Amino acid sequence: MIVFPITLLFTLVFINRYFGGLLLKKLKGQAFDRSTQGYEPTVTVIIPLFNEGEGIYHTVRSLLRQDYPKEKLNIIVVDDCSRDDSFRWAKRAERHFPGRVRAIQNPYNMGKRRGINNAVRHARSEIIVSVDSDVLVHRQAVRRLIARFTDPKIAAVGGRVCVSNPHENWLTRMQTIKYFFGYEYMKNLENYFSTVMCLSGCLTAYRRHVLVELEPILEDRSVAGVPIRYGEDRFLTRQILKAGYRTRTTLDAVCWTVAPNTLSKYFAQQLRWRRSNLIDFFGGTSHVWRLHPIVALHYTTLFAVEASYPVILAHNLVYGVFWGFAAFNIAVLAAFGVTYGLGTRHLPPAQRVHPLWAIAMAAIMPVTYLVITPLAFFTLDSSSWETRSHTPPTPAAIAATTQ
Repeated sequence: MIVFPITLLFTLVFINRYFGGLLLKKLKGQAFDRSTQGYEPTVTVIIPLFNEGEGIYHTVRSLLRQDYPKEKLNIIVVDDCSRDDSFRWAKRAERHFPGRVRAIQNPYNMGKRRGINNAVRHARSEIIVSVDSDVLVHRQAVRRLIARFTDPKIAAVGGRVCVSNPHENWLTRMQTIKYFFGYEYMKNLENYFSTVMCLSGCLTAYRRHVLVELEPILEDRSVAGVPIRYGEDRFLTRQILKAGYRTRTTLDAVCWTVAPNTLSKYFAQQLRWRRSNLIDFFGGTSHVWRLHPIVALHYTTLFAVEASYPVILAHNLVYGVFWGFAAFNIAVLAAFGVTYGLGTRHLPPAQRVHPLWAIAMAAIMPVTYLVITPLAFFTLDSSSWETRSHTPPTPAAIAATTQ
């Protein structure tokens, strides 16, 4: 009795995410990614920092190479009381690049969003660009983000995130393909209506006055009275939309992040993201109906899939039909691999992976839905940053930011 509605639900989500948005993008043509030339406001790049070590120095260096007027761009690194030598590396960048880089430290460990709020109070620029501390940014990225502020109602513009260590092992190869679909396909529908529901902290530009306006809300996040520090980027994006502003993304502004290279790091990341998804879905029910009906429907069906997928997997395991379901998933993922291969054939070998690595998701997805989703639900009151441990970016990755 439940097969038909569940199948219909999954079909609707699949069409919206992979075909509906792409169709709208094709119909709108060049107007889909509108830009303006000559707009050069003052910009402060804020980098929230916690236990990233030497990597923060390389991130700062890559940002100083931005193709943007030097007198209009500065960097603030805000350290959230790291337990390693991160702040020393940040201060080293401040000494090496006086007047352009400032390193500050929070009075206590307060989390990413409050740390950014602290840095915003120190900034005086019109635009704030948030960049995660493990990220390397293309030298044209800031300029290309700024060019997308074509309307005063556009309060935030996100860039494209790629993997800087795609060939490290099978897990990073799989994630390289996931990131491709995440930006090339999954945000098209939301972007068409200028209501992108989650802009990544890896690389996003905001109007500073909007962040100041929302600061009281951003400072106070909790579950059952326990302050939470995960899902800050998704929460901020949703609050921007709730306040009546618009959000967009562009594939032209590119950055590279280090993908988790072990299963323990990957599952920790997925746990944090899954908590963020659940909290966001619950919080969005109070105002998602104000958005365009297509976006509201898309948002609601995604929530339904998130909740029902673990139940479907468990049902298939109990009734002995899991392997048939798994075979279907493998076939779909193989098709994804072919799509990825065709979509990235123009890239140099160092920036793309073999399409067959998409099938690795067939082994990972059941674990994330059967284990991670229920665990996320029962640990929503976690207050941990749950940051990953990174090695410094490679010279090849740093060089890629100037290409």
